[in-house]
Amino acid sequence: MTKTQKVLRFMGNNTVPILFLIICAFGIPLSGYSANYLVSEVIVRIARNSFLIVSLLIPILAGMGLNFGMTLGAMAGQIGLIFISDWGIAGIPGMLLAMIISTPISILLGWWCGKILNLAKGREMVTSYIIGFFMNGIYQMIVLYGMGAIIPIRSNALVLPRGYGIRNTVNLIGIRKSLDNLLTIRLFGIPIPLVTFAVIALLCLFVLWFKKTKLGQDMRAVGQDMEVARAAGIRVEHTRIISIIISTVFAGYGMILYLQNIGTLNTYNSHMQIGMFSVAALLVGGATVAKANIRNVFLGVILFHLMFIVSPMAGKNLIGQAQLGEYFRVFVSYGVITISLVLYEVRKKRDRGLAGLVLAAEQEETV
Repeated sequence: MTKTQKVLRFMGNNTVPILFLIICAFGIPLSGYSANYLVSEVIVRIARNSFLIVSLLIPILAGMGLNFGMTLGAMAGQIGLIFISDWGIAGIPGMLLAMIISTPISILLGWWCGKILNLAKGREMVTSYIIGFFMNGIYQMIVLYGMGAIIPIRSNALVLPRGYGIRNTVNLIGIRKSLDNLLTIRLFGIPIPLVTFAVIALLCLFVLWFKKTKLGQDMRAVGQDMEVARAAGIRVEHTRIISIIISTVFAGYGMILYLQNIGTLNTYNSHMQIGMFSVAALLVGGATVAKANIRNVFLGVILFHLMFIVSPMAGKNLIGQAQLGEYFRVFVSYGVITISLVLYEVRKKRDRGLAGLVLAAEQEETV
C-alpha cells in the first residue's frame, strides 16, 4: 500500500473527526475567544461529560451499538438527586446517597431495556431510542403526579404550589461543584478539578480491565458473532443484558456528576438531550457503531464541545445572529449521527463485497 493510499484510507476512516477539526479551525478565529478561555471551557466540558460518554463503551463491545437507552440511567440519577434535595443532604454524602438511590432503579431499568433489545436483535439502536421516549413519559408521570401525592416530598421549594409534582427547576446548591471543588489546582490560571478527573480515570481503568475479564471476553465474542458465541457455550442474551445494565448504572452516576457541575436540575428536560449529545460526541471522536475506545471518548468531547462553545459567537460575528450558532450546533448533533451511520453502512457493504471477491477467488483456485 502506497503512502497516498494510506492517507486516503486514514481520511476515509476518520471523516467525522477531520470534518469537526475543519469546523473548529474556522470557528475559533471567528468567535474571537482567547486561547485561555477556550481551554478553560473545554476542561469544564471534559469533567462534566466524559463519564456519561464512557458509559456507552460496554454495549458497543457486546455488539449492541450506541445505547440511546442511557437516558434511563440519567432519569434514575435525577430521581436520586430529587430525593437528596428533599432530605437536605448536601456535599459528597448527598452525591453518594443519590448514586445509591439511582443504582437499583438503573439496574431494574437496564434489565428491562436489555430484555426488550434481545427481542430486537439488529435494531438495537432505534429500539433503545424509542425506549428512552417511552420511559420519559413514565418518568414525567411519576415526577409530575406521583411525587408529593403518593411519594412523600416535604420541601416546599421542590413541590409545585398545587401540593404535588416537582417544579421545573430544582436548585442543587447543596451539591453544586461538591466533587469539582474537592481538590482543584490552577495551571496558567485555569482551574483543574483533580478529583473529578480521578473519578473519570478510574472508570476508564475499569473499562480497560473489564475488557480483559471473562465476562468482557464473552461480550467481545457476542459482539463479533452471536451464533459462534452461543456454540461456544456463552449465554448470549444474558451477556447482552448485563452490558446494558452496566451502561445504565454508569449513565446514572454520570448524570449525577454532570448535574453537580451545573448546579441546577431541569426536572423535565435535563435527561432528554443527554443520550443524543453523548452519542454524537463519541462518534465525533472517530467511534463507529461496532468499535469505540477511550481515545474516541476524549477526542470527541474536545472537538464536539469546542464546536458548541465557539458556534454561537462565531455565528454572531459572521452574520450578526448568535441564534444561528444555536441552531447550527443542534443541527450538527443530529447530522453527525446520520453521517456516521451512513459511513458505517457504506464501509460494511464495501467489506462484505471485498470478502465476497476473496471467497470467489479462492473457490476458483480450488476448481
